Amino acid sequence: MKIEPAKMAGQTIGRINPAQVDATTEAQMTVQMAQDEALAMQDAAKFARRVRRRLGFSQAEFASRIDVSLETIRNWEQGKRSPTGAAKALLKVLDKAPEAALAALH
Repeated sequence: MKIEPAKMAGQTIGRINPAQVDATTEAQMTVQMAQDEALAMQDAAKFARRVRRRLGFSQAEFASRIDVSLETIRNWEQGKRSPTGAAKALLKVLDKAPEAALAALH
């Protein structure tokens, strides 16, 4: 199957530039992947910090409430690590339904 570029008034839209893709080196792709990963880590850090602040907790209080170490909270908020799995899901629930989530935790 071949995907044809979308056309609008004779112009190709919403597709890649094949010449530019072909000219991209492995080194450039590696740099871009590292930049993408760093950006994703910062987004996760901002989200974790925002959830904690909206709840009105210090880092120590938040760590105690969700039963993780203070170091874990600091690592999340500094972008050194990202919450994954259950921790990520818990942050989402705390963001959307904080009262229910906090009640269920204690």
